[in-house]
Amino acid sequence: MSDPFFERLGRRIDDADSVVSVGLDPDPDRLPEFIDADLPRWAFNRRVIDATHEYAACYKPNAAFYEDADGWRALRETIAYAHGKGVPVLLDAKRGDIGNTARQYAGSVTDLDADAVTVNPYLGHDSLQPFLNHESMGVFALCRTSNTGGRDLQSLALADHDRTLYEHVAHLAANRWNEHGNLGLVVGATAPEELAEIREQVDVPFLVPGVGAQGGDAEAAVEHGLADGVGLVNSSRGIIFAGEGANEEGAYFRAVGNAAKSLRDRLNEHR
Repeated sequence: MSDPFFERLGRRIDDADSVVSVGLDPDPDRLPEFIDADLPRWAFNRRVIDATHEYAACYKPNAAFYEDADGWRALRETIAYAHGKGVPVLLDAKRGDIGNTARQYAGSVTDLDADAVTVNPYLGHDSLQPFLNHESMGVFALCRTSNTGGRDLQSLALADHDRTLYEHVAHLAANRWNEHGNLGLVVGATAPEELAEIREQVDVPFLVPGVGAQGGDAEAAVEHGLADGVGLVNSSRGIIFAGEGANEEGAYFRAVGNAAKSLRDRLNEHR
């Protein structure tokens, strides 16, 4: 069995001097015109990885951009290529189901050779167990998400507990579900006060999305997102489409690399 994910991630963070997660969300409507290949999403991702791997602690492809036959091929190639550069891959799939379905979802993550996955915990512990049973796999459970509507449900106060729903998820994740030490939380940088509150309550690594195109608080993301130096701060569109407007391939991917380096350096000012 390979080493636990958070140990591997910690080594990568040290090697790259970075907590940057680069989201690989190759929206077909935004791919540059000069990407002309049989598998354009794979060709685009390969160039992004070439431009950013020095600065990336992790890559985070979102499954929604790959859920077709060619997309699944592109995802497999992307994961293998990232691993060839020594960078782990977190599949942002937000899976959440029960029984055989949950086991099948967990199996698909291992079949793809992804190192970690995001999950939706709102069906309860049994929906997460098949993922958590893969002790070397990292699992990030949605807690307080970065979207505006996240507070519609997540911020509701629970009648039987002196906490909100997202705080209860954090409590369960840290104190009852994390028996193998492979469970972290997704907590958005767009709600920095809540990010700080959750960190005061639990000591597990966070995946912090929302820095970049969503305008999240980068300083808070670093200050509160790391547990013993381990955690991830994600930017997707803000990095991979940083070259929009460039009229040739070299300029486009230089801008992508510069965006990743700039975020790495900005976050490191607060580490």
